[in-house]
Amino acid sequence: MGTIRTLLSPRILSIRNKSDINLLRILVFGLLGIAFWGGLFGISYRLLIYFQSIEELGDILAWKLLSMVLIICFALLIFSSLLTALSKLYLSKDLQLVHSMPISSYKIFTARWIETALDSSWMIIVYTLPVLIAYGIVYSAGAADFIYGLLVMGAALVLLSLLASLLSAIAVMMAVMAIPPGRIKTIFVFLGLLLFILLYFAFRLIRPERLVDPEAFSTVMIYLKLLETPSSPFLPTTWAFNAIRAVLTKTLGASLLNGGLLLFSTGVAIFVAIIIADVVYFKGVSKSQTARQPLRKPKDDGFYRPGRSILPRPVAAYLAKECKTFFRDQTQWSQIFLILALIVIYLYNFKVLPLERAPIKTVYLQNLLSFLNMGLAALVLTAITARFAFPAVSIEGEAFWIVRSSPISLKSFLWIKFFIYLIPLLILTELLIVATNLLLAVTPFMMALSLATILFVVPAVVSLGIGLGAAFPDFNSENPAQSVTSFGGLIFMFISAGYIMAVVVIEAGPVYRVFMAGVLGNGLRATDWLWIFVSFGSILLLTAAAIFYPMKYGHDRLARAS
Repeated sequence: MGTIRTLLSPRILSIRNKSDINLLRILVFGLLGIAFWGGLFGISYRLLIYFQSIEELGDILAWKLLSMVLIICFALLIFSSLLTALSKLYLSKDLQLVHSMPISSYKIFTARWIETALDSSWMIIVYTLPVLIAYGIVYSAGAADFIYGLLVMGAALVLLSLLASLLSAIAVMMAVMAIPPGRIKTIFVFLGLLLFILLYFAFRLIRPERLVDPEAFSTVMIYLKLLETPSSPFLPTTWAFNAIRAVLTKTLGASLLNGGLLLFSTGVAIFVAIIIADVVYFKGVSKSQTARQPLRKPKDDGFYRPGRSILPRPVAAYLAKECKTFFRDQTQWSQIFLILALIVIYLYNFKVLPLERAPIKTVYLQNLLSFLNMGLAALVLTAITARFAFPAVSIEGEAFWIVRSSPISLKSFLWIKFFIYLIPLLILTELLIVATNLLLAVTPFMMALSLATILFVVPAVVSLGIGLGAAFPDFNSENPAQSVTSFGGLIFMFISAGYIMAVVVIEAGPVYRVFMAGVLGNGLRATDWLWIFVSFGSILLLTAAAIFYPMKYGHDRLARAS
């Protein structure tokens, strides 16, 4: 244990001696984290209270929900652990130094596995706890029962996290022996995204909203049978679920049995992982160090022809470089499949909306949903921008000095980034708006309003992503895409969401007045036209500020830092 503690000491000391602690960042992260945590707890508690008000079916629904939460949690842990284990075990920059020390490879693996388990699971654990706490409060008879139940639920969640990280580490070690680590990372990313897409499609096509609508089934017996269908007894999530349900229903024997199965399987997984690491881990690390591809002279593939470009030669050359870099990085473009799948699911949700069963008239409900859909589509745009546009500057990495020494100004560099991401994101968001409006069969006015609003929103959101990404770059990260979870990424998502909400709120009043005037056949008064002019003028000014100020702010901060 002393050797493993020594290997972990750099990580511990780096946290303890961190000199750039920013109280503002801690305050912002803390407040937002507490708000999100409290929201999850509030929703879970209200939902469980509602379930308890349903006689006979309430408890079945509550346990079914807990089972689904644990399965989703375990799947997320597996996906996160796969990528983290690959980076920690084979792609870290300090591997040559660590493996040059007189230490057994299994001890190095153990230290790295501990880091992997912590990094890949802490956030999932933190944001699953409010759901479990809500179960503890609702189903506990007193304070002692609640504390005991919370300890069991916390232990089950920790054991699930450890087991997920162990299984992922074993899978990575075995896969590296067959495939070079540089290529296996792309394979794991693609397979993980594919698994997520398949799970999401399966979950959505099952239409879980039917679980609260017994009328969707031919008989009550079929409904009850579906709800009580057990999971596989060989899954760790089943043991965790049975242990938690047993402790909340005061069944001590079943709780000890299932908790013991989970603890025993985790211990066996640790033993197996250490044995495998002792045999193959160092070989895999050695293979990863010798599998580097030599630099080759780039060949002209016709992508860029200086004489044919209408742009200045340096700008055209850098534009070609950006496009080539994006399509050569498989971890970037492979995630387009995930985005397309999420868009299909987004559209499918609109297709299955039961508008005809709503108590509101269809014509009002269709256009109301269309108006709200502008905000939803803009939030989808924010998520995509956070993944691709925000890390666009950080992705230059340690080669950023080449950009600074090139015959391109920093301002041109940022605007090139802006236009590279603006065009595809604008086309994507407009198509999303058109498709959803066609599914909702909205009026021509709402169609035109949605397209015009998105035409202004997309440049503002992309500018916020590029500008704030330049203001808060992370050139030393092994995975620049992780910069979206940094303080700058949080600020971007917060400001972007605030801008979108402001646009929707400012438009709401005038749009409602114009829509009702069209439905009732009334004309607009002079005060209505003044209100429309002021509202849309305010949106234009707000959008102009959101486009130009973040780019200037990012340029100034990046120029001072470099």
